[in-house]
Amino acid sequence: MTITTQKVTYRAFREMDFSDTDTFLYELLNGVIVRRASPKVIHQRISKKLFRQLEDFILAKALGEIFYAPIDVVLDDHNASQSDLVYIANTNDGVVVDDEDVIVGVPDLVVEIISPGSVKRDRIEKMAIYEQFKIKEYWLVDPNNQSIEIYTLKDDKYALHAFADATEKVQSVVLAGLEVDAVVVF
Repeated sequence: MTITTQKVTYRAFREMDFSDTDTFLYELLNGVIVRRASPKVIHQRISKKLFRQLEDFILAKALGEIFYAPIDVVLDDHNASQSDLVYIANTNDGVVVDDEDVIVGVPDLVVEIISPGSVKRDRIEKMAIYEQFKIKEYWLVDPNNQSIEIYTLKDDKYALHAFADATEKVQSVVLAGLEVDAVVVF
């Protein structure tokens, strides 16, 4: 017996009807629907602190927009992630599709906050997808280790640009001049 699995398209994914009592978040990675639990309080606190720092910097310099999950980031017909934070530069604002409430195309920067159940997905699967689509900067924020890693593209591959533990600061390449103090985040 042969078993085949067909990848789910984004259109089919969007047309699925999930119960109003369903508290899970869903994303489409390489044509596979991935279900994850809603974030824990620590995740939300970190997301809020990072969002505030990034938004203040972006607004002060009128650089673009930052979004927070849940929002579909549709990279192609089989990949629609729910990144924790997504930055879109003014020069790239065509990827924000207001009438569909989604981002269709490649953002300039994404942030994933690692949860105990998302380590492999964030560090391997999503990193590979984001690298494939050439997202310029990818942040991994790890609450367990109280660390922030920033990866940037070098020859179309992600390379570690900056690392900070709970007592250090990291600087962005995409958001030149932005310095995030991990003490404030954690």
